[in-house]
Amino acid sequence: MAIWLLLFSLLFSSNSITIAKIVPAGFPSSIVQPEQLSLATTKTSTNKLYEEKYFTQILDHFNYNPQSYNTFQHRYLINDKHWGGAKNNSPIFVYTGNEGDIEWFTQNTGFMFETAPHFKALLVFIEHRYYGKSIPFGGNKERAYSNSTTLGYLSSTQALADYATLIIDLKNNLTAIDSPVVVFGGSYGGMLAAWFRLKYPHVAIGALASSAPILNFDNITSPFSFNNIITQDFRSESENCYKVIKGSWQKIEETAAKPGGLEILRKSFRICKNYISVNSLEGWLGTAYTYTAMTDYPTPTNFLNPLPAYPIKQMCKAIDHPKTGNNTFEKLYGAANIYYNYTGDAKCFDLIDDSDPHGMASGWTWQACTEMILLTDGNNVDSIFPASNYSYIDRLLYCKDRFDIEPRPSWIPTEFGARHIHRVLKRFGSNMIFFNGLRDPWSGGGVLKDISKSVVAIVAKKGAHHVDLRFSTSEDPKWLQDLRKREVHIISKWISEYYHSLTYSS
Repeated sequence: MAIWLLLFSLLFSSNSITIAKIVPAGFPSSIVQPEQLSLATTKTSTNKLYEEKYFTQILDHFNYNPQSYNTFQHRYLINDKHWGGAKNNSPIFVYTGNEGDIEWFTQNTGFMFETAPHFKALLVFIEHRYYGKSIPFGGNKERAYSNSTTLGYLSSTQALADYATLIIDLKNNLTAIDSPVVVFGGSYGGMLAAWFRLKYPHVAIGALASSAPILNFDNITSPFSFNNIITQDFRSESENCYKVIKGSWQKIEETAAKPGGLEILRKSFRICKNYISVNSLEGWLGTAYTYTAMTDYPTPTNFLNPLPAYPIKQMCKAIDHPKTGNNTFEKLYGAANIYYNYTGDAKCFDLIDDSDPHGMASGWTWQACTEMILLTDGNNVDSIFPASNYSYIDRLLYCKDRFDIEPRPSWIPTEFGARHIHRVLKRFGSNMIFFNGLRDPWSGGGVLKDISKSVVAIVAKKGAHHVDLRFSTSEDPKWLQDLRKREVHIISKWISEYYHSLTYSS
């Protein structure tokens, strides 16, 4: 879900490989194909998943300049099929939208749809400003993204204020003032859900923050953590698989340096007849390993790309298969084919595809150059990727060139608190679930230990990126079924305590 949300780029380390697209580190890449919803979503459907609505949202919640009062049409999706209604003070479940089209993220939030009947909950999915159809400046994306002046209204704090404003207005319109609100989010959306509970506790009684790397800032988490987890994922599956990938980067560069070397690489990896470079190829491979680790789900999925269950296992099977002998490139092709072509439909691969089907790239590039300075780029000597150090200077130079601005790497910990998070949240936090799957490279920046009785960490050793929020299947392992039951139990307790306090105060 990205979700959550554009590239796990190693761009900003001069000694590292470079992911194919030149954008800063973030969440799911725009190079992936959209997953088709299993349920009908059109307004003409008799079994529609949601209804599309719009709210007139203010441009700037924190200043009182004339332009601050400009407005834009803010999209949200709503499903009231199971809602018990305002008279019963039935709950409202809100998804805090990620860095992309909100419709894409509904596919990764089956947990909300499946628990709505149990809770008799109203479901609301709010789109993040500057993404999807929620574009300021008259809905003109070209103008909204034209320069740092217009992009300056794109921030997490503005988005959270959007959510609070919209939720309060919606509750007033539904005369559901006393209906409890629980917020949900995965990836960047999970970060927003956690921060929303901290900043607007009077609006939401609790938050489920799934795969939310809220500690991945300002050297709170090691910049080596992200790629160390990817390395461990592959190494734990097969030592040979790990060694083949680790040793492949040098072989790629040595081959490219030979006369006709790039053509050899193009043919080896079935690259379409277009431009190929060492960086683009290495980035293409690195993206496959990274996203496969992130989505190493226990059942077949189609979130980023169509993938089998436990795709890392399948990648390593391809690398370890005896038919490839000592042909490193054939082994790597077999592994990459699991991620990019599991359906077998692709005849060749385009390394310079710049499509952006979910509308993520431009907005996240801005966010990654201002406040979302996520540390993911370090590689130690044991890394599956070439050894490198994280370089903030590279990020700074890129952002100065791209937007003529400087990043603020310390702002997120200053605004929301991240250092000594256990001590901080124990003092003023409550009713929060932090889920992390340890197969997910983002889990290194997640909350992995209980903070208090009501600020709970749920950790799944075999879990991947926000697997708990996905639609359930008959093939789900027991550990996944159990952790979802635990989340339902905790949320039920929050709501029961709220109703008790509501009755007592009345």
